[in-house]
Order: sequence, then C-alpha cells, then structure tokens
Amino acid sequence: MKVSVSQTNLAQALSIVSHAVATKSTLAILVNILITTEDGQLRLSATNLEIGINYRIPADIIEEGAVTVPAKLMIDLINTLPNDTVYLELDTKTQTLSIRCLQVITEIKGIDANEFPPMPVFEEDNAMTFDGSELRKMIQQVAFAASTDDARPILQGIYLTAAGKTMTMVATDGFRIAIRNSTLEDSFTQPLSAIIPARALVELVRITNDSDKQIMMTISAGRNQVIFHLPQLDLASQTISGNYVDYKAIVPKSFQTTTVVSTAAFQKTCSQAMIIARDSKYLTRFNIMGQENGMGKIQVTAQSEESGFYENYIDANVDGPDIQIAFNVLFLKEVLDVITTPNVSLRTNTSVSPGLIVPLDNENEFQYVIMPMHLG
Repeated sequence: MKVSVSQTNLAQALSIVSHAVATKSTLAILVNILITTEDGQLRLSATNLEIGINYRIPADIIEEGAVTVPAKLMIDLINTLPNDTVYLELDTKTQTLSIRCLQVITEIKGIDANEFPPMPVFEEDNAMTFDGSELRKMIQQVAFAASTDDARPILQGIYLTAAGKTMTMVATDGFRIAIRNSTLEDSFTQPLSAIIPARALVELVRITNDSDKQIMMTISAGRNQVIFHLPQLDLASQTISGNYVDYKAIVPKSFQTTTVVSTAAFQKTCSQAMIIARDSKYLTRFNIMGQENGMGKIQVTAQSEESGFYENYIDANVDGPDIQIAFNVLFLKEVLDVITTPNVSLRTNTSVSPGLIVPLDNENEFQYVIMPMHLG
C-alpha cells in the first residue's frame, strides 16, 4: 500500500471510526483500525463485534493494500501532525506502516489485515431511504428512555417497526416509554420490525449530525444485522433477539385531568427541582390545581434531608379535577429537552396510574408515558 491523503480528512476519519474500537477485548485485533484502499479511496474500519463503522475519504492511491494498526497510537500520532499531506506506505513483509508528513517520519507496527473480522457490506437492494434530519430527530426523542441495565438487553434497544408509510420507534426502561411515529415518503411493501441497540443509533446521530444527506438502511433478519449507509459512511450493528414488551397495553387511553403548560417553563422548573431532588432519587411532587375559566397552576416541590427544599408554581390550563402526583423529575426533564413545541400536555388519572406527556397539537407524532413514584 502506498497512498497520500489530507491530514485533516485522515484525522476526521480516525475520530469517527474510533467509537467502534473495542475498549476491552481478548482479541488484540479489535483494538486496531483497518486501513485499506477501496475504489480509489481510503477506507478506515473499526468494530467491537457489536457495532462496526466504515468511513471513506478521498486519497491518491499509488499502490493498493491493507493493514491494521493500533487505534490509539494512530489517532494520537495523526492528530499531532501538521495540516498537510500525509504519505502512508506499507512494508508487507514486516507489516510496518511508514507515515510521513513534511519533516515528520514515523513507523507503526501493524497486524495483517486478513486477521481483521469481515466488515459488513451494504447492499442497496431492498434498502429503505430516510431523510437524515427526521431520522436523527426520531432517535433523539426516544433513545434517552432506553435502559442501560445489562440484565435487560431487550430494553437496551430501540424497537423499530414499519408498515406502509408509517415508521415507529419505541424505547423503555420499565419506568417510562417514549414513542415516536413518522410518516415517510416511500411505502414499505413488507412490514418489518427490529430491536436495534440504542447506543448504535445514538452513534449514528453523532457521526451524521452535520450531514443533510439521506440515510439508507437495510435489515437482515437472517444475520440479525442492520446497516445504515451514507456516501462516505457505513454503520452496522447487531440487532437484539427476542420479543419486545407490549408497550401499547401500558399507554393510557383516557384521562381525568389534562394540564397544558409552557414547555420552556416546565423544563426550567424541572431543572431547578432536580438540584434538590437528586438526593431523594429525583422524587418531585406535582400538585395540579384548577381555577375558574380553565386557568390553574402546578405547584412543584422537592425535598431532601441532605440538600434542602424547593418550591415553585407554574401557570397552566387545567381541565379536570385537582390531582397530586409524584414523578422522577429527571425523567420529566429528559423528555422536555427533546420536545420542540411551545406547549406540552400532561394527562393524568390518579396518583398511582401512569401519566402521558405529548407535544400540544402533535400527539400522533410523539408520546411519553411516565410511571408515578410513591408519594409516601
């Protein structure tokens, strides 16, 4: 292999694929990055056997070839090089990669590329195409609700279903459920479903955040694999096997009290209450009080023996009987962080039944179920 490439492009590519490098592994090859020539470009690849990333950058290919090099060593070196052309040359006999940039010359000991796990190949047949910004918004509005508990791997995933022109993403950790629907331009000829690790979809958002390009997706049920594709990028992930929870049975269908409140005011109040409530497992009380003509207030209080006491009142429109209910205020703040409408609707029944939060006038797109905490 003999190539020349921009230091800036190489550093960016290394940064992107580094998030798929294994941090702990019994396989030494998984802490390496695969560098290979492909169709007149330089492709960098990394995998931890759960997530795999391919990233392609322009390069002047003088001689084809491939090698794997330690990820941390390569990243640390390239980041310190001048913003100029980097020349890479591989000695195939010793698997040593020579790196030159202006007056800097470095050699890195590599491992034969044949030892690297096979990287998934994106095939455009049967691929689905999404608007990148809409797909990222969907992920951001549900991923935070996925579980981080290794003991419940099913709940560490985001449940994606599609039929006709409707796609739905759902995430839950057993204490809240985030549901996001989207109407697509293209119709799905065959219904599909998959449980995709939340961390893989969060990674997709991170590495495509500044891209306005469309994102293509293929799901291979036989290989338990999903691949997302952009012109420069492939992100592959193992899907999670098993049956997802029957979340539809948990979503309340009717309500006694509907409270409409400013999203910004509610979010700010929850942020303040969290400061006191974090020492009491984020337990925060919400006393919803109606007044004449539908006007009302929400009294928000949090108390902790270690931290102290918090109280605030928010103006609201209240339809229905007064109610006192307690929620995990962190769970409330997290959903309010991703709601973009000016006002939000909180719908409740009793102090021991789930509440439902929806963006005002947009409930068909996004729903958030939150379980109450014991008032004590």
